[in-house]
Amino acid sequence: MIIFFICISILLLGYKFYSPFVEKQAGIDPNIATPQTRFSEGVDYVPVHPVRAFLIQFLNIAGVGPIFGPILGALYGPVALVWIVLGNVLGGAVHDYFSGVMSIKEDGKSLPEIAGHYFNIVFKGLMLIFTAMLLFFVGVVFIMSPAGLLSNLDAFQDTFLANNTFWVLVILGYYFLATLLPIDKIITKFYPIFGLLMIVMTSMIAIALLIDAPHLPIAGDFLAYFEADHAHDFLAPNPEGLPTWPLLFVTITCGAISGFHSTQAPIMARCLTNEKYVRPVYYGAMMCEGIVACVWALAGIAAFPEGYAGLKAMLDAGGPGLVVNHIANSYLGVFGGIMAIVAVAVFPITSGDTAFRSLRLTIVDAFDIPQSIRNRLLLAVPILAIAYFMTKLDFTVIWRYFAFSNMLLSTSVLWLATKYLFDRGTFHWIASIPAVITTGVTISYIMTAAIGFNLSADLGRPIGAGVVLVGFILLVFMHNKYKAVKG
Repeated sequence: MIIFFICISILLLGYKFYSPFVEKQAGIDPNIATPQTRFSEGVDYVPVHPVRAFLIQFLNIAGVGPIFGPILGALYGPVALVWIVLGNVLGGAVHDYFSGVMSIKEDGKSLPEIAGHYFNIVFKGLMLIFTAMLLFFVGVVFIMSPAGLLSNLDAFQDTFLANNTFWVLVILGYYFLATLLPIDKIITKFYPIFGLLMIVMTSMIAIALLIDAPHLPIAGDFLAYFEADHAHDFLAPNPEGLPTWPLLFVTITCGAISGFHSTQAPIMARCLTNEKYVRPVYYGAMMCEGIVACVWALAGIAAFPEGYAGLKAMLDAGGPGLVVNHIANSYLGVFGGIMAIVAVAVFPITSGDTAFRSLRLTIVDAFDIPQSIRNRLLLAVPILAIAYFMTKLDFTVIWRYFAFSNMLLSTSVLWLATKYLFDRGTFHWIASIPAVITTGVTISYIMTAAIGFNLSADLGRPIGAGVVLVGFILLVFMHNKYKAVKG
C-alpha cells in the first residue's frame, strides 16, 4: 500500500515544486493577448474556461492509453511504476507543457509550423510526416478497438449490432462530425463530463485496491523484486523474455511520455484566455494521467493471485480490455462492469476524434487553408475515407507503427523544446536530458523491432546506450559553445 502513496506523492510533489521551476524557464506572460483573443473565429479559436480546458486536455491525451499501456507494462513488474513516475515528472509533463507553451506562443499553430520556425523547412517537413502518420495511426486504432469491443458484447450477439463494420461506420460518422463542427458544438460541451467520468472511475478503482487488494505490492516486495531479479541488471527481461529496454518504455507511453499529446496541444492552445493557464492545463493534465497510469499498473499487478501468469493468461485470452473488465467487475461489481464498457468503448473514441481534428488543423496550418465549411469538408471526407480502408489492415501491425511513431514524435518535440530554451537562454537541461534518453530508446526500439532492423537485444541495447552517451557529449559541447557566444 505504501508503494501506491509514494507514487502518487512523487507525482503531486512534481507538480507542486518542479512545474513552477519549469514554468519559470518558459517565459510565460499573463499580460499579453492569447491566440484566442487575437484570432477568434468561432470554429477553433473559441474561449474555454480553464477548468473545462483542463478536463478536455486530460481526456484528449488519456483515452485508454493510461489504462491499456500500464496493464501491459505490469508484465514487467514494479519497474513499470518507476518508469511511469519518473518518466512523467521529468519527461512527459515537461514534454506536454512545452507543447502547450510553444503552440500558444506561435498563434496556436501545430507542431510542423513551430518546427519550421525554430529549425528549418526540412525539419518542418519531417515533423509534418511524423505528426500526420501518428495522428492517422491513433485515429485508426481508436476506430478498431471500440468497434471490436462493441461488436463482441454478449447483449449484441445474434443481432445486426454484432457486425464490426456497422460499428466502424457509426464511429466514423461521429468522427466526421467532431472533425468538421466548431469546437464548442461537441467537444467543449461533452468532453469535460467524460473527463470527470474517467477521474471518478480511477478514484473508485484506487479506493477499492486500497481497501481490498491482498496482492498489492508492499515496500518489502518492491525491494525484493529488484534485489532478486534486477540486482545486477536493471534492464533484465520480463518473465516472457522481453527486454525491459526499450520495450517497457514503448509499451507505457501515456502516463509516462507520449508524442501523441503534443499533437493535441494546439486544440486548447487556441482556446486559452491567458498564458497563466498553460501550466495547470498541460502539466496538470499529464500529472493526472500519471496517477491514472499508476492505478492501473498496480491493478494489473494486484488483481491476479497467480501473479504474472494470471495476468499473462488473461491478456492472451482477450487483451487489456478483458483485464479492465475483470478488474472493474471484481472490485466494483455490476457498476464496475458498466464503467469498464464505458472506459474501453467511449474513452478511445474521445481520443480518436480529436486525433482526426488535430490532423485537419495540421494540414490547414501547413498549407494555409482558409477554414470555410467547404474546405473543412474537402479535408474531412478523404481523411476519414482513408482511415476506413486502414481499418482493414492487421491491428497488430498498425499498433507497432503507432508505438514507434509515438516515441519518435515525443523525442522530436523534446528537441524542439530544447531549441526553444536555448534561444531563450534559460535552463535547457529540463528538456535536453529527457530528449537524449528518449532518443536512445527510439534508436534501440527501431534496431530491435520487427518493423525495424530486427536485431537482437544484445546488439540493439549497446547501440541505444551509445546514442545516449554521444548525445550527452554533444549537449555539453553545445552548452559550452552557447555560453562562450553569450559570455
